[in-house]
Amino acid sequence: MLKKWLSGLFGASEKATGSASAAEPVEYQGYQIISEPDGEGGQYRVSGWIRRAGPEGELQEHRFERSDMVPGREACDQLMVSKAQRFIDEVGEAMFKAR
Repeated sequence: MLKKWLSGLFGASEKATGSASAAEPVEYQGYQIISEPDGEGGQYRVSGWIRRAGPEGELQEHRFERSDMVPGREACDQLMVSKAQRFIDEVGEAMFKAR
């Protein structure tokens, strides 16, 4: 019981192993940012998706992954959104072009 209470206190109430469920999308300049962190060793890796409707209405998406590790899910979601917003500002629609 003490372990459950402490894990809830420090933001580790979800298991931080494997892929966590996707957070609610955040709208930013016509893009949707969806945090979907990967759990590793009790922490969360910043990752998710950046999506938008293309010129002909087709869904365009970019897998967004960073090396940052964060101990709590909520903090990870917030970091994902801020990093994705910066990425959108810097790269824009070029992220959807074939490499």
